[in-house]
Amino acid sequence: MKIILLLLSIISSIYADQISLKGKITDRTTGEPLSFANVRIAGTTTGTAANYEGNFELKLKPGNYVVITSFIGYKSDTLNIQLNDNKTILVKLEPIPVKLPEVTVFPGENPANEIIRRAIAAKLEREKKIDSYIFRAYTKGLVKTTKDITTSDRSIGLSLGTQDTGSLKITGIIENESKGYFKKPDYYKDEIIARKQSANTPSTINILTGGLLLQNFYTNDIQFFNRPLVGPIADDALSYYYYIIEDTLAMDNKNVFQIFFEPIDKADPGFFGKIFIEDKSFNLVKLDVNLNKAANPGGLFTLINIFQQFVPFENQIVMPIDYRIFVEGNFLGLAKFGFELNTIFHDYEINGNLNKDFFDMVVIKVMPDADKKDSTYWQSIQSIPNTLAEVEAYSRIDSLESIPRTFWDNFSILSTTLYLSDNYSISGPLALYSFNHITGHALNFSFNIYNELDKRLNMSSSFVYGFSDKKFQSDIRARYFLGDYRTTTLSLRAYNELTDLFGESVKYDKMTSTLASLLGKYDFRDYYYTKGIELKITGDVFPILRGGIGFINRTDNNAFSNSNFSLFNKSKAYRQNKLIYETKINAITAEFAFDFRKFLEDGYYRRRVNFGETYISFGGKAIISDQSLLKSGLDFKYYELNLSGFIPSFRSTIFNFLLKGIYSNDAMPYQMMYSLPGNIESSGKAFSFRTMRIGEAYGNKGIVLTTQYSFGDELFRLLKIPVLKDLPLNITTHFNSALLLISDKSKSILQQPFEEFKHPFYEIGFGVGHSLFPLVVEFTWRLNYRTNNNFVIGLNAFVL
Repeated sequence: MKIILLLLSIISSIYADQISLKGKITDRTTGEPLSFANVRIAGTTTGTAANYEGNFELKLKPGNYVVITSFIGYKSDTLNIQLNDNKTILVKLEPIPVKLPEVTVFPGENPANEIIRRAIAAKLEREKKIDSYIFRAYTKGLVKTTKDITTSDRSIGLSLGTQDTGSLKITGIIENESKGYFKKPDYYKDEIIARKQSANTPSTINILTGGLLLQNFYTNDIQFFNRPLVGPIADDALSYYYYIIEDTLAMDNKNVFQIFFEPIDKADPGFFGKIFIEDKSFNLVKLDVNLNKAANPGGLFTLINIFQQFVPFENQIVMPIDYRIFVEGNFLGLAKFGFELNTIFHDYEINGNLNKDFFDMVVIKVMPDADKKDSTYWQSIQSIPNTLAEVEAYSRIDSLESIPRTFWDNFSILSTTLYLSDNYSISGPLALYSFNHITGHALNFSFNIYNELDKRLNMSSSFVYGFSDKKFQSDIRARYFLGDYRTTTLSLRAYNELTDLFGESVKYDKMTSTLASLLGKYDFRDYYYTKGIELKITGDVFPILRGGIGFINRTDNNAFSNSNFSLFNKSKAYRQNKLIYETKINAITAEFAFDFRKFLEDGYYRRRVNFGETYISFGGKAIISDQSLLKSGLDFKYYELNLSGFIPSFRSTIFNFLLKGIYSNDAMPYQMMYSLPGNIESSGKAFSFRTMRIGEAYGNKGIVLTTQYSFGDELFRLLKIPVLKDLPLNITTHFNSALLLISDKSKSILQQPFEEFKHPFYEIGFGVGHSLFPLVVEFTWRLNYRTNNNFVIGLNAFVL
């Protein structure tokens, strides 16, 4: 008990020095609140910005302070405050009319252009002064929908044919305090010191720090929706934007130019709105801008507004003091939504002693005690006061989350999964039935466990009974995660089931084959029975290298057609199921993967992240089956290497590729060979061969290349094609090639016909889609090894 009292005494003494200075900033004439007005303590790096209602709060130690409040277009107010206890003040700022000063320009030139030219020069001088900086940030994110969201909601329902006409309200809140670090040329790291969120929001998604999302308008290219946009004071801004001086205002006894800007060609993606540039220094001090229609993907958003302010710190280096983004959208008129992010930055340490060795692979790290901060701590830090709407939202969400939910509250007849709780689920109605011509009509049931034992244990179990083959199937899997960030995985699988031939290359959903069989008597899969166990351990060897080793014991047997049922095409018969090589395999497996992407540590897991930058990953696996040592049915060694890449190209275009090499010179069973990923008729999938059918080409020696170039709408904009440049159409191109052989020893035990590609096979094509619809119409030509499938038109859709 004495220890507890001592700890409480220590905590109280730490926070006792923190005194709250609250205030409201308004227009002296009208009494209207001045949203996001600046508040700073003279002679320090301490400051904040008011919220939308003009309210602010500073956490200070007892003492005497000079508090400066400012807002563009108003006379700044300086208050001498003796702070011994919590205090609330009302600040009324007086509007100031200012005459437009003379600006020296070239004859016939827009006077705004000279101001922008000098602002660009000031930006370049600023860059020379900065080597590193550290800052603290407080971030508040708001999710807005028309309907309340609870923790049991894992999707947002759309009522087709019904417009969403409700008013947006706050339905989710996240808050966090972070510390950011930057050093030239591009070292960056964020530490989340504290975080909290509304009761319906998982803590693992509360990683949106101000530093991570900050779009610094002092840079040339600003990323939105994976598209680099030219900033208003970028080096080439004058050739991209049109500027006009709207007004001249005052702030801190200095003249400030208010300049409106927009892209010269409105078909070009970019910003439009107002920027505020200080006279004499020509520093950017504030902006209030929007994304234009061309930068709005598919017209999904009705509003994307960004608000940011800058103030000079030591050595007159201008740094952002806040960043606010307001987003609203309406998906096809069926679902309205919104998101709001408010961040304030303070306590800058510019050009301090920040060593490069401090930076590592972690770009975002949630500190171990970030989720344990109590209300006393939150009252002591610099934050943004809650608005009345936010206070009401916290109360409403807490009330909704306290209401017990029953099984039927989570039930949906159209669901494939029914959640019994956050950690348990069973099969939903759509997953209870399946059909193929091997099992016939089948009943399915699954039971799953998620994130149990401190988010370390995941388990899944599925059970199937086929009424035609009279067999009971089971597949039980378990994974247990070890380490502080669960980077080592122990995996166990036990199974006795009917499985897909070349299942790793089949990219289509089980429901697709069930419907194709029932409606068209067309089953594009082949099957075989397999039973056994698999054990594996994988983990991080180094931050960039992951490795693993495992053991397989399996017995494979042929499967035969047992049903000719179909709702239509009664006279048609299912094609014969392909025969495999029946055998028992005991094998050792090994795998590795190099991944050079940086990662975030969210408090539980270490996750790889990519911020739109180029990355290449390289990995491989090996399977070693041995008759004498492991008592396997066959002797063979199989090796596979994979090289994949994500490469941003010009503007927002992206090139993706996957290069695979396989090799085995031994006798491999047919069902364990590699098959080129093919497609069903009139359909296609990304990184697959569109002119090939599933299982058409296979082998155990070869090289396979699949690529996709996503142009988005950039080609139409670049070529300035009338009408098309204004449409949200996305263009993709794909090119695939394969060199595929079968070893002589494998041919000696092979019972199926085969075709080898001793010279590279080629196909090429393109696709056209819409930004808002996950459907792409693709056109593909086979360039050699020509058959009756030389030209294919297919629909690439995620629902298949």
